[in-house]
Amino acid sequence: MTADALRKKFLEFFASKGHRIVESDSLVPREDPTVLFTPAGMNQFKKQFLGLITDYTRAASSQRCLRTDDLDKVGKTRGHHTFFEMLGNFSFGDYFKAEAIAWAWEFLTQELKVPPEQLWVSVYKDDDEAYAIWRDAVRVPAARIIRLGDTHNFWPSEAKEKGPNGPCGPCSEIFFDRGKEVGCGKADCNPGCDCGRFFEVWNLVFTQFNRREGGALEPLPQKNIDTGMGLERLAAVMQGVPNNFETDLFRPLLKEIEGGSKKEAPQSKEYTYAVADHLRAVVFAIYDGVLPSNEGRGYVIRKLIRKSSLSLRSLGFKKPFLYKLVPILADIMKDPYPELVGRRENIAEVILSEEKGFLATLDSSAALFEEKFRGFTGASASRQVGLVAFQLYDTYGIPFELTKDWLAARGIAVSEDAFDRELDEQKQRSKSQSNMKGDVFDIKDLDLGVKETQFTGYDAYVQEARILKILKDPGEAQLIQKGEEARVVLDRSCFYAESGGQVGDTGRLINGPNVFEVLDTRKSDKVIVHIGRVAQGAFKKSDTVSAEIDVERRLAVARNHTATHLLQAALRKVLGDHVQQQGSLVAQDRLRFDFTHFKDVSQPELDRIEELVNKEVIRDQGLCVTELALAEARKSGALAFFGEKYDDKVRIVSVGDVSKEFCGGTHLSHTGQIGLFKITQEGSVASGVRRIEAVTADAAYRLVKEEEQSLADIAALLGVPIENAYGELEKRLARIRAIEKQLDALKGEALKNSIDSVIKEGQDINGLQLITKDYKDAQMDVLRKAADLVKAKTSNAIFVGTSGNDRQACVVIAVTQDLCAKGIDASKLIKEVASEIGGSGGGRKDFAQAGGSKPENLNKALEKLTRAISQVSL
Repeated sequence: MTADALRKKFLEFFASKGHRIVESDSLVPREDPTVLFTPAGMNQFKKQFLGLITDYTRAASSQRCLRTDDLDKVGKTRGHHTFFEMLGNFSFGDYFKAEAIAWAWEFLTQELKVPPEQLWVSVYKDDDEAYAIWRDAVRVPAARIIRLGDTHNFWPSEAKEKGPNGPCGPCSEIFFDRGKEVGCGKADCNPGCDCGRFFEVWNLVFTQFNRREGGALEPLPQKNIDTGMGLERLAAVMQGVPNNFETDLFRPLLKEIEGGSKKEAPQSKEYTYAVADHLRAVVFAIYDGVLPSNEGRGYVIRKLIRKSSLSLRSLGFKKPFLYKLVPILADIMKDPYPELVGRRENIAEVILSEEKGFLATLDSSAALFEEKFRGFTGASASRQVGLVAFQLYDTYGIPFELTKDWLAARGIAVSEDAFDRELDEQKQRSKSQSNMKGDVFDIKDLDLGVKETQFTGYDAYVQEARILKILKDPGEAQLIQKGEEARVVLDRSCFYAESGGQVGDTGRLINGPNVFEVLDTRKSDKVIVHIGRVAQGAFKKSDTVSAEIDVERRLAVARNHTATHLLQAALRKVLGDHVQQQGSLVAQDRLRFDFTHFKDVSQPELDRIEELVNKEVIRDQGLCVTELALAEARKSGALAFFGEKYDDKVRIVSVGDVSKEFCGGTHLSHTGQIGLFKITQEGSVASGVRRIEAVTADAAYRLVKEEEQSLADIAALLGVPIENAYGELEKRLARIRAIEKQLDALKGEALKNSIDSVIKEGQDINGLQLITKDYKDAQMDVLRKAADLVKAKTSNAIFVGTSGNDRQACVVIAVTQDLCAKGIDASKLIKEVASEIGGSGGGRKDFAQAGGSKPENLNKALEKLTRAISQVSL
């Protein structure tokens, strides 16, 4: 049975049991700061578990998950993954153990026809209730039911002793018995043994306690069910293969890797499995808007790409290859994720860019080693060498083995303990980021005691409302008075809360003479929170107020928001359909739009993009807003922001046949209200991501007027009409370039003529000639030219050329070839100078240069250099 069929069967089965089928959440969970990535199926239901959302009490999902806790085990075991799909069914105060156990057994044995005799179960050691259900109701023989302790059968593991605080409870696991011929072969082998015979398939968590400080467990008023079954593991059982990697979810990827491999490595299966696994994690992270970077989630993805590149290198791949696997994965996952097919080229480009960069780093590693390990000698430096080796691993991804080989060839000692300690600390940091922090359900500012605020702001700018709650540090307040800051929750509001890149509304809440200034508007789930201070009078809970937004500001924001939609449409038309939104800011004074693109946007392209947007402004097209069911909306061709989690019903904003996007923000009624659109800036913000900033209406008009004034000022300076300014400026620049060329020639000639006298002024130090010359305010190229002239006219000499002004100092050192042959090295001498002038330097044996920010230390640097040269023995 294929993985697609298993996924479908699971969801259909629980739909038949009254569960709402909930779409997979993004790998970047919304409004949940406790995890780096979505690690389990239950994460998107935290609010339901807390009783904050009661729309439904039963749910089932196939959730895409990403974990890095067991990264070192991936590929080495049959069931560890970074990316996996978690099949789960959930109850929020509805059914409990009896139903969860019975349905799990029914699905496995009746729907999937797994032989009951091949299934074992475990229960928590003190959970007599679950034990009795398995034995008496489901009729699993007692010999195939085992009791396990806090590590295996309590969630979170060992929570009673170690925490965290919050909902917890015993769990029951279902295992598939692979047969006596597998594993340790002992007669008493059971799922408590880690020999490999028993394959964990499904974990049923019975959340029935609340852990309090000190380890006390109190019964929860609402008992919940949280189950998780890895699709990959289930597929392995149903397809009769020895491990997850031999299922249809991986086989096409493995075949492609194996077909392209140039050599058979001892760990080839391990490497191949790891690459296939990491590719899935990388692709779906990028799919959900996470791009490789040096921090947070992006750092995890960058490391997975680098780890995969190293595995491929061990398999004989010398050129980028990981990106070639993206279309194969897109085909494997096209049933649950059809959008992946359309985005495969874009995702492949991101991966290719990372692969190229990392392989280039590996190819140039020798030069990097030379730079980083210069000056390290003796056993006493081994600890510092170990720390640098870790920095190379952590920053550049260079494997420790490669670094060790290079160091050994040069006789440089390295402390592996120092490297390992740094690596362990890094793993702990990573683990603390990727796991839950603090209490399991520690989501701040959610328990407002209000289900939902009715939003009326699409059509209204003023709304009569009642105050439901007033929040003021440290908690809820009944009354607030003039000057006090607070957060106010109303039963209904026309204020738009910050969301989707659009800033929150500002305005006022008015009750007679009493005025509350709203400085920002935020949202906690579906509750709108008005943040501000009392400007006049006082407010108390249950007061009726008139909520009035700042209309001019709202219209300015709307201009920029509608312009953003037109901008994305223009970008896709000019640059291509690969353009996808990666983030945005829609404020009252500007807009910012981040998008995927893999090269610079040329000025002609920017001009064309700006032209297309303004063309739609001139057409004054009307906007159309509709609401559709999510599945229908996706089929409509509307653009969605990948990585965003949408409700069952979505709002679609269309501008004629030019733009159609999922969008919950506020907009204009006609494009003509934008007035004018001007791009102010374009540039790169990350690998494969560009950013455009722009302004509209009044801000755009002011920008045009400022540019006009600048042009008028330039024309006035040139003494010509504005229309002749460009031609006049071009003529004068040509004249300046000609004069500069003549001046350079004269300077060069003067420099050449002065070299003899410079050489004569040199001093003898231990049988060699030290020649120094200060060229005040000269550029580095003058110093380099002087060095070349000196070397051409003399021998047995060291030339030191300097230059300085109020801000910086420049130094060059040139050594004639005969002295180079005797062991004098300019690149070493320059280091005597560089530190003194507050900078750094480097170069070759015969020539080196340095720059620094302390020109006042030039004389001191020369004295130090003279002392160093005086100690040289030829």
